[in-house]
Amino acid sequence: MKPLYKIISINFFILAITIVQAASDPIVEAQQAYLQGDYTKADKLVRPLAEKGDVIAQYNLGVMYANKEGKIYDDKEAAKWFHLAAEQGDSDAQVWLGESYAAGRGVIWDVQKAIDWYRLAGKQGHIVAQIRLGLMFDEGQGVTQNYQEAIKWYRMAAEQKNLESIYRLGAMYDEGLGVTQDHHEAIRFYQLAANLGYVNAQFKLAVMLDQGENITQNYHQAKKYYHLAAVQGHTNAQASLGMMYGQGHGIPKDNVRAYMWLDLAASNGSELAEHGRNLLAKDMSSLQIEESKKLAQICKDSAYKDCN
Repeated sequence: MKPLYKIISINFFILAITIVQAASDPIVEAQQAYLQGDYTKADKLVRPLAEKGDVIAQYNLGVMYANKEGKIYDDKEAAKWFHLAAEQGDSDAQVWLGESYAAGRGVIWDVQKAIDWYRLAGKQGHIVAQIRLGLMFDEGQGVTQNYQEAIKWYRMAAEQKNLESIYRLGAMYDEGLGVTQDHHEAIRFYQLAANLGYVNAQFKLAVMLDQGENITQNYHQAKKYYHLAAVQGHTNAQASLGMMYGQGHGIPKDNVRAYMWLDLAASNGSELAEHGRNLLAKDMSSLQIEESKKLAQICKDSAYKDCN
């Protein structure tokens, strides 16, 4: 399976600090000061509480020092406060600490410690930790590859409706990794993720339906899922949709629509789509090409909301 290791965004956690203990005036005031760029004031307000063992203050202080865009960025200081909050059971701090050990950021690189902290957070239901563990064991990232362990964590995240985990469970069943190969179960997970809007699942399902891969060939359904992925900006889905229109596979042949989607895919970097578009242009009139380009521009200008 291809790596898809995501980095936790600092913004995700900065948002988190604004919803905890609104009644705690020093922390709220410190958050406001930090967001306004008054880092000295923010530190002065939070540090005394953190030093007294206030877990929320410790976590907030860790976030402040972990932000690379902040003037007080200090990964060692961040790790120190995350460690104190993590030891008190704060799952966000545990994930941050896991990230720190996994990257050797502010601490000595130690994958096993990263896993230990991820596990603690994952068992508390922290979805980022669950995905992290799934990916690490799935891809063998710093650990011995263990598909069964990966599936265990993917299932936990999938139960929380995490779309990437649902999709990856489909892939595990599709390839028979850690489970008995079961294409019907794989398709069930792909469809679930696709219908919930996960673009990679939409494209995967479209390809399977288009080619009749472990599923009854269905061009109409393939077009549906290609389109869903295409309007999310998936370049290969745009190119595939263009080819379907150009070849008339299960749908009426439409060179104008074919050129439009191939042109969009080409503008997103697909050389194959560019080649297909140029070949198609030889069988089109200048008015048809102009119409296609106009439709493509409308689609692009609307951020793929008006592509019909």
